[in-house]
Amino acid sequence: MSWKPEVDEIERRRARALEMGGKQAVAKHHERGRNNVRERISQLVDRDSFRERGRIAGHSEAEDGSDFQPTGVVMGTAEIAGRPVVVCGDDFTIRGGAYSEAGLKKGLYAEELAVKRRMPLVRMLEAGGASIAGTRGATRGRSGYDWTAPPMLNVRSLESMQSIPVVCVALGPCAGFPAGRLVASHLSIMTKHTSQVLTAGPAVVAQTMKEVVTKEELGSAEIHGRNGMVDNVAEDETDALRMAQKFLSYLPGHCGEAPPYFDVGDQENRREEKLLTIIPRLRRRAYKMRKLIEHVVDRQSFFEIGALWGRSQITGLARMNGHSIGILANDCHHDSGSMTADGAAKIRRFVELCDLFHLPIVSFVDEPGFAVGTEAERAGTIRAGMNAMFAVMQTGVPWFACVLRRSYGVAQGIHLGPGATVVAWPSAMSGALPVESGVELAFRREIEAAKDSAARRAELEEEMAKAQSVMPRAEELGVHDLIDPRETRPVICDWIREIQPALADHARSGAPRYSIRP
Repeated sequence: MSWKPEVDEIERRRARALEMGGKQAVAKHHERGRNNVRERISQLVDRDSFRERGRIAGHSEAEDGSDFQPTGVVMGTAEIAGRPVVVCGDDFTIRGGAYSEAGLKKGLYAEELAVKRRMPLVRMLEAGGASIAGTRGATRGRSGYDWTAPPMLNVRSLESMQSIPVVCVALGPCAGFPAGRLVASHLSIMTKHTSQVLTAGPAVVAQTMKEVVTKEELGSAEIHGRNGMVDNVAEDETDALRMAQKFLSYLPGHCGEAPPYFDVGDQENRREEKLLTIIPRLRRRAYKMRKLIEHVVDRQSFFEIGALWGRSQITGLARMNGHSIGILANDCHHDSGSMTADGAAKIRRFVELCDLFHLPIVSFVDEPGFAVGTEAERAGTIRAGMNAMFAVMQTGVPWFACVLRRSYGVAQGIHLGPGATVVAWPSAMSGALPVESGVELAFRREIEAAKDSAARRAELEEEMAKAQSVMPRAEELGVHDLIDPRETRPVICDWIREIQPALADHARSGAPRYSIRP
């Protein structure tokens, strides 16, 4: 007695799953500038490394399974740059990617597997949430057992965020639960022209809010890239998957191990002459912080996170002498580099990422203080700033701070970290207030009484600038060293070597736990 008929049925269902939405649906998808899920997986992972699981998951009504419909979710294990990952992707060509019971179970299993095997998880999202037609078993499945996946999905998302790197990429419309999944990640990415992320789609909005809007007007990358709901906006699918690959290259496979080492061949004692002139002598003149960062870190290793929101603060990953680090810096081109509410929220999220995955933080400081004014007050800047401050002070990873120019007020503490090694350039200034606002506050009457108020203001500002010079602070060990800007890379590389035992201890401690914050 042979089992060949059953084996043939398995193969028939596998073939049906591979066909997915059919050639016509896939062709239409390509016309929209979007690949299907298997093409995306092939582009993301190493060649021939994908091992699919749940290949015949789906549903059928007929006893012989002749009407079998595969689920619109594909998942399995693979490798990216030789390192194991779990991959899960939606297929919009099947019922618009709407989740069936089996699809929800596959998504749940992907997280369970990633956490259990201690492997990073990459989700490629393109779905409209749960299918009303496809989840008749949502309260009680055909097998008769109670279906409780939705709350368990939330539990598994929490567990994965606490232990393994999670990257979620929106590659098409994502409404409802898929949108929630997108942001429950350590890096969320949208494509610029082909994805929209929505709490609810236009039809629901029209019904409940009486607003007639398109998906683009509701949740385009232009909107969510700037409000901080997603971290990065990619040009297209290729760029988005490249971002996912690069982000994972800086992180360990899970929170119980140290980040990987990757030597790019840069010299640790490289001294960049351009650093000597990059800070203008005129205090009000801006400069390009990203160029400064690139001159210091390993060549072409800076990967920015959240470039379009909280723009007064720069956050990203990089390498120093092959070791992964977190980068924090001010961008004086936006809000003069001050600490806005969005900037503080961006920093809080970033330092928690670094602390979870044992990345030491290098901070380039040019901080004029908290943003002020009516807009800043409406945004609740102080609360957001103190939330970031608590996040910083509760980190356990080593910090290195390089004070480049301004370091003022309470906000400067957000850049220093607990027990930070602090060095300064000769251009550094510090105090309770920036020179200009300090002079205005302390000497307003004297300036107004002067015959030439502009000249008197300039004199007073120059006096205060000399008083805020870093030289006296360095003499009192207010900073640990005053350095030639060209020495910055060699000094940080020495520090990276010095902290390796502390990082190993931090990795052995596993996931951090935090107290309540402001």
